[in-house]
Order: sequence, then C-alpha cells, then structure tokens
Amino acid sequence: MGENIMPNKGINKKAVLTARETAQYMGVSMSYLYKLTCNKEIPHYKPKGKMVYFDRLELEAWLHGNRIATNAELKQEAINYCQTKKGGAK
Repeated sequence: MGENIMPNKGINKKAVLTARETAQYMGVSMSYLYKLTCNKEIPHYKPKGKMVYFDRLELEAWLHGNRIATNAELKQEAINYCQTKKGGAK
C-alpha cells in the first residue's frame, strides 16, 4: 500500500553501513551508489578490497556538502554587498 521509505530505522543508529543500507539511507539505487564509489565521489571503506562500507557520520557530512543558497539568502547577500560597496567607496 503506502511506500515505507525507511523500513529499517536501526540504520540511523549504526555507525557503519553496508552499501545496501547506504543506498536505502540516501534513497538512491545501488548502481548509482557504486558509480559514486567507483568515481571516488563519496567517502567509503573497503577493508578487504571487496565489500564496501560507509561511515554514517561521514556520509551525513557528505550529504550536507555543497549547500545551495535560497533566493532570499542570495538577495540578502547582494543587498549586503551593495551596502558595503557604497559605504566603503570614496
């Protein structure tokens, strides 16, 4: 019936996640996750050179990276810049 996005709530408490858990946590396909790992775009570990693991805290930091500012934030930044330029110009 209703889609359960995070059926395994224990993922939020685990320090180390498997690839399947990570894909589920991020809401992406396994193939996309493997693409990220192959391109070394996401922090991961391969202790025996085969199985891929992810540190949940590092994953969360990576997910929070490259934040996109809202239009309101950009507008305020532009206002601040213009005020600084006008006030500082002689």
